[in-house]
This record gives sequence, C-alpha cells and structure tokens, in this order.
Amino acid sequence: MAYPLQDVINWFLSKEAMTPKKLQKILYYAYSWTLTMENDSNTELDNKLFDAKFEAWVHGPVIREVYDSFREYGYNEIPQYEGPVSSFSADIEEILEDVWDEYGEYNGNELESITHQEDPWLNARSGYSALERCNVEISDEQIFNYYIQRVEYVD
Repeated sequence: MAYPLQDVINWFLSKEAMTPKKLQKILYYAYSWTLTMENDSNTELDNKLFDAKFEAWVHGPVIREVYDSFREYGYNEIPQYEGPVSSFSADIEEILEDVWDEYGEYNGNELESITHQEDPWLNARSGYSALERCNVEISDEQIFNYYIQRVEYVD
C-alpha cells in the first residue's frame, strides 16, 4: 500500500507553502495516523503511507532524506507545489485531509512542541539530553501503540 514519499510531500505542499520543520511534522502525523488506522495490531504493521523511517532529532521526528532535500530552505518556507497531485485511495485521502484539518493551522515550532510531549519521540530519545544529537529511529510499534490509544471508536 505504500505510496511514493514525494507524492505525499507534494500533496501537503499543494495546500500551502511551509517550512521544512512543518513539513516533517505533518508527514510524521500522516504516517502515524495511517499506520494506526490501516493496521489491526502492532504485530502486523504492513500498511504504511510510505516507506521511510523517522528519527528522533532534537526538533522532533525527521525523515533524513526529506531533511536533505529541503535543508537549503532552513527556516524559510518551501514554495507551494503547483504541479499535478497524485491520487490516493479514498481511505488514505481521508486520513491526509484529517491530518491537514487537525495540524495544518500550526507552524513548525508549534508542531515540534506537540511531538515533544508524545511518547514515540520521547521514548526514542531516552537517555539523550534535550540538545544532544540523536538519530534513533522511532519504531512503528511505538507509533501504533501510542496513537491507537487516541482512536475513538464510533458505532
């Protein structure tokens, strides 16, 4: 089910220009929500939005290749994407829209603050000081276990 990472990046950048930090955090939530909503248990986490791993960096979850692609922007916004946007399954499209509705209003610093209060990032950084460089991967199992607790089942 995994989609090309660039397709997901373009989908979010088509919404608005944003800083690399905001993009990283939005990608993290889209990945986390997809992992949680599209899998039945933490023992079979085969349904992923894209194939990439998040590392627990000082400023929150980061995909190294996305960082490398957009590092030239620093704290400036990546321009809004104007090209064609790939289509996703109806379920994934709904998750992407829900993530955007929930987190799109926040800036990168606000999203960083939110991720810093959540177990997946905190657990991956266990033993590291606040400003110490860390490239420990945030495990899919940790992500699933944390966010599944937040899912509200509606009849």
